[in-house]
Amino acid sequence: MTAALTAAKAYAQVQSQFAKSLSEVAGPASSTAPAGGLDFGHMLTGAMNEIAQTGKMAEKQMIAHANGKAELVDVVTAVASAQTSLETAMAVRDQVIAAYQEIMRMPI
Repeated sequence: MTAALTAAKAYAQVQSQFAKSLSEVAGPASSTAPAGGLDFGHMLTGAMNEIAQTGKMAEKQMIAHANGKAELVDVVTAVASAQTSLETAMAVRDQVIAAYQEIMRMPI
């Protein structure tokens, strides 16, 4: 039960973060988003881009630390952030797969 609650909280957090980032990227008048809300494809693309950026930031911090230009605490913070982003994406992915499997089990 706690895993489902954790996944739901992670999904809500991801949804609010990506809705915010998509509104910043898309601007006030987006011609591709439907009138009723955000486009799922854009939200998914934004999510994947944000996860990739978090990973790249962690890599940059590790390189900077190896060169003596960054503190260890900054590296640990960046790596933990990247790990959290990846775990959140995995939790959302697992919930989407579970929902798809549940739909496929429904009688027609």
